[in-house]
Formats: sequence, C-alpha cells, structure tokens
Amino acid sequence: MADQKRTGIRGGVDWEDLRVFLALGRHGSLSAAARALTVNHATISRRIQALEDSLGEKLVDRRPDGYVLTAAGRRALAAASDMESAAQSLAREGGGGNGGDGAVRGLVRVNAPPALSQGFLIDRLARLAVLHPGLDVDLATDLRAVSLDRHQADIAVRLTRPRDGDFIAKPLGTMGFGFYGTPSVCEAAEAGAAPVFVGFDEENADMPDATWLAQRFPRARVAFRANNHMSQAIAARTGAGLAVLPHYIGRQVPGLRACALAPVRDPREMWLLIRGQDRKDRAIRTVADHLQQVFEEEKALFLP
Repeated sequence: MADQKRTGIRGGVDWEDLRVFLALGRHGSLSAAARALTVNHATISRRIQALEDSLGEKLVDRRPDGYVLTAAGRRALAAASDMESAAQSLAREGGGGNGGDGAVRGLVRVNAPPALSQGFLIDRLARLAVLHPGLDVDLATDLRAVSLDRHQADIAVRLTRPRDGDFIAKPLGTMGFGFYGTPSVCEAAEAGAAPVFVGFDEENADMPDATWLAQRFPRARVAFRANNHMSQAIAARTGAGLAVLPHYIGRQVPGLRACALAPVRDPREMWLLIRGQDRKDRAIRTVADHLQQVFEEEKALFLP
C-alpha cells in the first residue's frame, strides 16, 4: 500500500490505455488521436479516464481548443514514452533489430523540413531500403518541428541546435542561400530593376526565411507565395519572380540560375538529433550514420 500511495497507482495499468494516452499527448486533440489510432472519440475519452483512475491523478485538462497535459500528465507521458521506446528496442533486438542473420530490422521515423526532404533526403534515405531489406524508414515532413521527447520521431534533422533536452546533436554542415530565378528575371534585377519575389505564404510569415526577406526588402512585391522552398523554386522557374533558396535546391532545379544580388541571407547550421536513450539502438543508429555520411559526401551542394 505504501508503494501504491507513493506512485499514485491504484491498480494495474492497461497498456492499451497508455497507447491511447501517448497518441493524445503527441497529437494534442481528441480528433487527431482518434484518426491516428483509427478509433472513435468515445474510445479515446474512455481510455484516458480509465488511465487517470488507475494512476489516481488528473493527466489532462479538457479545454475548448483541445487537451493540455497537466504536470502529472507530462511526467506520465515521459514515462510512457520511455516504456514504448524500450519495448521497440527489445523488438528490434530480439524480434529482429539484429536478427539471427545479423541484419538490421525495424521501423525508424525521421522528421525533416519539407524542402530538405523533397530536394535531398527522399532519394538518399530510400536507398536504405535496398541496403537493409529489413529496415523500414518513415519520413515525415513538417515546417514546424515535431517532438522527439514525445516520440513523434526517432531522428530529427533541424536547422537550429536544441538548447535543452536529453538529445545527442550531430552537426551535418552549413546550408547556404542565394537568389535564384530564370535568366531573364535575373538579368533584369541585376540591371537595377525592382526585384519581384516568390516567398512564403501568410501562414508561415513568421518563419526565419520569410522574416528575413520582409526585413531586407520591405517594399518589394511578393508575386507568388508557397509554404516551402521546393515549391517556391518551381514557381520561380516559371518566371514569377526571384526566390531566396538554399543552394542545394537552386543548383538542382532546371531553368534557374544564381543572381548577383545583395544582401544574401546568412547560412544556417544543420543538425541531426536523436534521443540520448536511443544511442545504442541499432536501427536508429544505422539511419543516423547514413544521414551523416550522405551530408558529408555532398556538403559542397549546400555551401556558398
């Protein structure tokens, strides 16, 4: 009884309740969690209530705009995530992480920005499926970073280094930028014509690249807006305007050339992140090592 009172556990915890709680904690809303688990809202609510009853603590606050974890909920989410990670590692090691034949097996989830995924990572990561037939890679593309803490991803590629958290951060190199457009658009801008731009949409106007353009060219017209650099490059290829692009995109998209305009956006650092507890997970380490290798081999593509 003393142990139960100290931990807040009144009875056995149902692992299915924990799985539902993890989904709610990661996705933040009843609807999103229900879609992820292919169940209905009532099931999510019932499972969360059952888990709260088992633990004897309130885990979530129900608000009009969604569910917010309480302090106890955040602790429970971290513990449940650790348990899930440990179970996944055991499955990889025992049920196939190494396998009797020494092959790497398992599912590894990678998160990266959309343009970096479309313009560089997809081709390089997909090769792992050939090199390691038992290794599955799930590449999610989001402008807004997803949480490694909440186990929404196993590996993240970021353009900023995290300031806290139990992460292992490995530098991947420097991403340089430049102005790119069709030859005729570049020639006009280089001759002194007022530049017209392709930029980020209004929903992403707070992104670092969008704010840089707005601050440096406050009076310039933005003729076309899209939510990532790859889409902006395609638009710039039509002659709609100049785009401020990472070099790895501008140099690869046919029909674009670099424009001699100033000022140029400062380079950004690229980082690979994994959770500290996953440093010995063979499947995650295999994908992380592969990413570091391809960035090193093709670093010239990113540099000014």
